[in-house]
Amino acid sequence: MPTITETKFSDIYITPDKKAYIPDRRSPNGLMVFEAEDFAEFFKLVESSWDGTNPSYSVCYNDLFYRVERTESINGIVYCARKMPSKVPPFNILGYPQEVTSYLLSLVNASGLILWSGPTGAGKTTSISSLLKEYLTSEGGFAYTIEDPTEQPLDGVYQTTRGGLGLCKQTLPINGNWGASLKSALRSKPRYIMVGEIRTPDTASEVLRAATSGHLVLSSIHANNVTDAINSVVKYASSANMSEDLAYDLFSRGMIGVMHQNLVGSSVRKPQLTYLFANPDTTKGDQVRGIIKSGKINLGTSIETQMTRMSRGLPLFPDIK
Repeated sequence: MPTITETKFSDIYITPDKKAYIPDRRSPNGLMVFEAEDFAEFFKLVESSWDGTNPSYSVCYNDLFYRVERTESINGIVYCARKMPSKVPPFNILGYPQEVTSYLLSLVNASGLILWSGPTGAGKTTSISSLLKEYLTSEGGFAYTIEDPTEQPLDGVYQTTRGGLGLCKQTLPINGNWGASLKSALRSKPRYIMVGEIRTPDTASEVLRAATSGHLVLSSIHANNVTDAINSVVKYASSANMSEDLAYDLFSRGMIGVMHQNLVGSSVRKPQLTYLFANPDTTKGDQVRGIIKSGKINLGTSIETQMTRMSRGLPLFPDIK
């Protein structure tokens, strides 16, 4: 019988009767019963690591991190544990078109917001973590992450290709307060800020402020498409401490790119990506920024045009060759 660590799976579901299920890898959504010789030990760790308050937390088992979600069902507690990689994967092996990969890597010295959207389990956090690691190994600098729970092993020192160093510190939100944690991060003068997920009004408003104050901010949000992602951030922010008009204005000025991702396939899942970029040179005119600032979000034509130009190897903006 295999061990937990030896078995390949993305998620393991544990029901109240302590039975485990993993994806069957034969169909997009099918499951199969899972048994492992050390399951009892693993389950004990998952169960005992809950702090009594936050249903989302991490455990480390045999040097691998698992992101756990604890849910109360009508029959008892259900756990979902996602196996995290032992190291952050290189961005160029995540399955994105080469032209998209090259463009995103070229934004290493830009300032603003790169937002990754999609459903649960679509690889959003993996994408922004991998992209952040590429920036640190390329240009160095100080990176500060706020995550709950932490997922990818980013913390540490990076040797850059230019000979300097990069430094990343991974943190949890202070007493669960994402907005306060982001304010604290800004006082640490980071070059890069990664916010694991935008899911509160304070987080959204502080992310928009950070994106317009000279930082490169990477974050994710649950959304159905690119337009929905933009509107969701604005709705969050405008329910905090700013008007909707100001939220749209800040998003239009701070945005660098918004991606929407799904994973498709069964045994091998690959990213299906839709994207929209704004000119990283904010001194230049940009139709996308103008549309977003107006609050009348009709971006279908812009998305289609950009994706066509990108696929043909053409520059998105006249100033970018």
